[in-house]
Amino acid sequence: MRYELMVTGFPISAQYSRETVETLFTPLLRRLAGRRRDRRLIVFLSGPPAAGKSTLAAFLERLAEDMPELPRVQALGMDGFHYPQASIESRAVLRNGQQIPMQRLKGAPESFDVQALADRLERLRQEDAPWPLYDRRIHDVVPDALQANAPILLVEGNYLLLDAPVWRELPHDYSVFLTAPEELLRQRLIARKIRGGLTQEQAEAFYAECDGPNVSLCLRHSRAADETWRLDRDEKLTRL
Repeated sequence: MRYELMVTGFPISAQYSRETVETLFTPLLRRLAGRRRDRRLIVFLSGPPAAGKSTLAAFLERLAEDMPELPRVQALGMDGFHYPQASIESRAVLRNGQQIPMQRLKGAPESFDVQALADRLERLRQEDAPWPLYDRRIHDVVPDALQANAPILLVEGNYLLLDAPVWRELPHDYSVFLTAPEELLRQRLIARKIRGGLTQEQAEAFYAECDGPNVSLCLRHSRAADETWRLDRDEKLTRL
C-alpha cells in the first residue's frame, strides 16, 4: 500500500505491505479510536533516529483519512521544538567536562526546548493550539506552522519516552516505540548525511560524535511503551 506524502518539507513515496497495514496499522488506529471516548488523545510514536517514525506517522494519518468510521489523526513532529538555528549556533553543550558547540550535536536532547514541548502538549489537552515544524530544506524551525486540532494527535520524535527530567513528564495517553538493529540505523543515518551533501568520511564522523550516541540513548534509556514495533533488516515491521 502506497501513499505520496510530504515529510519535513520533502515529497516522499511511503509504501508498506498489505499484511503490515492489516495486522499492525489498522488495529492500532482502531484501538486508539476506542480509547478516545469523546476527548482528545495524545499518542507518542517514539524511537531512535532513522527508524522511520516521520514516514510512519504521516502514513497513519493518511490511512485514517481512508477509514471514515475513525476519528481524524494528525501527525506532528517533535522536531519543531528544536531551538531555532540562530540560538543553536550561539549555544554550547557540556559533555564529559567539555563545552561543545550545540551545532555539532544538533539533534541531541539538549538541542530541544523540552519545556516548551511539555507546555504545548498540556495546552492541547484543553484546546486547539499552533504547532511548529522543522523544515529540512532550510534546516530550521518554522514557528506556529500549523494548527493542531485533530481528535487524535500522533506526535513522533526520538526522545518522547526518554527517562530523564522533564522528558518523562511529557503528557500523553498512549505510546508506541519503534526499534531497529543499531547497524541498520547506522547505515541509514550515514546514507542520509551523504544525501545531504557530506562525504562518506564526514558522515561517519558525524555518526560517531552525534547520531550514534543519540541512537544508543534512545535504545537504552527510553521508558517502556504501551507497545513496541521492530523494524527488521528486510524493512518488515513486527509487533514485539
